[in-house]
Amino acid sequence: MRVLQLLVFSMLSLWPLRAAACDLALVLAVDVSGSVDAEEYRIQMDGLAAGLRDGVVSEALVKARARVLLLQWSGQSRQEVTLPWAEVRSFSDVEALAQRIEQAPRPWRNYSTAVGEALFLAVEQFAEVAECTRRVIDISGDGFSNEGVEPREAHGALSALGVTVNAIAIEQSEPDLTAYFFENVIRGDGAFVVTAASFADYPSRIRKKLVREVARQTALGPQQGGKAVAALQ
Repeated sequence: MRVLQLLVFSMLSLWPLRAAACDLALVLAVDVSGSVDAEEYRIQMDGLAAGLRDGVVSEALVKARARVLLLQWSGQSRQEVTLPWAEVRSFSDVEALAQRIEQAPRPWRNYSTAVGEALFLAVEQFAEVAECTRRVIDISGDGFSNEGVEPREAHGALSALGVTVNAIAIEQSEPDLTAYFFENVIRGDGAFVVTAASFADYPSRIRKKLVREVARQTALGPQQGGKAVAALQ
C-alpha cells in the first residue's frame, strides 16, 4: 500500500510539469505582397481567425499548450512579426488570438514576393520557444518568389531545427503555384501543400490545413529524396 501511495504521489507531482509543456510552436506566415488587394487581405485574416476558432483546431491548440505567432511578409526587407508568440492554454486564449488577427493592421501593400526571406525570419522566431517539441511554419502565398533568397536556401536551417513547413497555394493568378510550393517551399516529414483555387476558397482551405497540421493528422507518405511525399489537395 505504501509503495502504491508513493507511486501515485510521484505521478501527481510530475503531472503539472508535463501538462505545462509546449507541444507545438506554430508560425502563421501570411502573404501581403502587392498582388494581394485589400479585399483579399481581409479574406485571409478573417479566414485565418475563423480557422483558429474551429472546434477541432481550438481544442488541439489548447491540449498542445501551443505557442502561436503571426508573421506578415512581402518583398525583401519587408517582413515583420505582427503578433509575437501567444500562449494558448484555454479557449479564451484562442478567441483572444483570433480577435487580434482580425484586427491586425497591414504593414505593406505594393511590394514583391520574397518567400525565402519569410522562411528565414520565421526560423529565427523558434529560438524564443525552444521548449516546444514540434515546430511548424504555416505559410500562405499567391505567387512565386521573385526577390531575395530562394526558398530552398532556407532548407538547411529548417532541417537543423526540425521545423516542418506546410503551405497553402492560392492559385488565383498562378495555376502552377501548388507544384512550385511542393518542390521549393515545404519541408519536413509529412509536409504538405493545400490548394485554394482563389481567395474565395481560402477560408475553407485554411481551416482544413489547420486541422491537418495542428491536430496531428498529417499522413506521412513514401520518401522521395529525403522528403516526405504529401498528397496535394
